[in-house]
Amino acid sequence: MTAKKFSAKAIFASLAIALASTATSYAAATDYEFKLVESEVAHGPEATVAVRLVDKRTDIPVSDAVIFTTRMDMAPEGMEAMTTPVEVMPSTEPGVYRFKTNLSMEGGWRFKLAAKVQGETETVQGELVLQAQP
Repeated sequence: MTAKKFSAKAIFASLAIALASTATSYAAATDYEFKLVESEVAHGPEATVAVRLVDKRTDIPVSDAVIFTTRMDMAPEGMEAMTTPVEVMPSTEPGVYRFKTNLSMEGGWRFKLAAKVQGETETVQGELVLQAQP
């Protein structure tokens, strides 16, 4: 009877190890990063800001993310209350998201984004600082 118990334990342990080794590992929101395509943007009512979303583990651009929150303000200049609307624009480059905004003043602007990446449960968030130039 001892041999049967040992055999059952060994089979169970082997099965547990096999199942654990085939488990899928999921990425976390921290595995993704927003990056400015250009950190300097011409100021004005038709300013275009381009942002790349990459998987930091592979450095591959992430397409088809759903960006659902944006905020552009002048926090780097001490004027967080000074905000401006942000409009999503079409993009032809995979993993690059373009936005039209009114950078009414020269200086530092903070761009905050939140997105959902397909297959991920957590929200990817980013905070980027750009310079509006003449």
